[in-house]
Amino acid sequence: MTEASTAPAPAPRTLWARRITDGVEPKNVIIVLLPLLGGLRYGWRGIAWAAFAALFAAVIPTLFIRRAMRRGTVGDRHVGHRQSRLTVLPFIMGSVAIAFAVMLWLDAPADLTALVAAMFASLIPILVITVWWKVSVHTAVTSGAVVCLAIALGPWWLALSPLVAVVGWSRTVLRDHTTAQTVVGTVVGALSAGLVFWLAR
Repeated sequence: MTEASTAPAPAPRTLWARRITDGVEPKNVIIVLLPLLGGLRYGWRGIAWAAFAALFAAVIPTLFIRRAMRRGTVGDRHVGHRQSRLTVLPFIMGSVAIAFAVMLWLDAPADLTALVAAMFASLIPILVITVWWKVSVHTAVTSGAVVCLAIALGPWWLALSPLVAVVGWSRTVLRDHTTAQTVVGTVVGALSAGLVFWLAR
């Protein structure tokens, strides 16, 4: 019998935590958030611009991370090593900044442009904190998304707030973050993204 076959199966809570962490990872939140907001606010034109923004805010960063994983400079898709994040985050910020500049230049829908600005703004405190501490990007992105939806579409979207807590739970169960790191991520994402989105729209 091999060593792998004798290893205990993961506990159900660990399996659920992994599914939540993988399913509600930042790129997936962004890929859902942008067309949702764009479609509800601007119809097909909004969806088209949302696809453009998602390319730079989610797809290109994901390809960059996968390439880094193949080279061995990043250990996993969630960039669990804090020092690796100091390389990945500036690249993501540059990619998001390009999308924002193009959208501003071509007069993209205001709320979508503001949302991309909010994404960039939330990455600034995340990068600064990451120099010393591994703050949760998962909870930062999820909380920022909920707040921006509430500002743009109405306060009832705050009903999605429990999702942020669930994401934070998954990160602590997997021991990728402490409870404090998920809470700080939640506050940083909600405040920075929410404030910039509200001011920029």
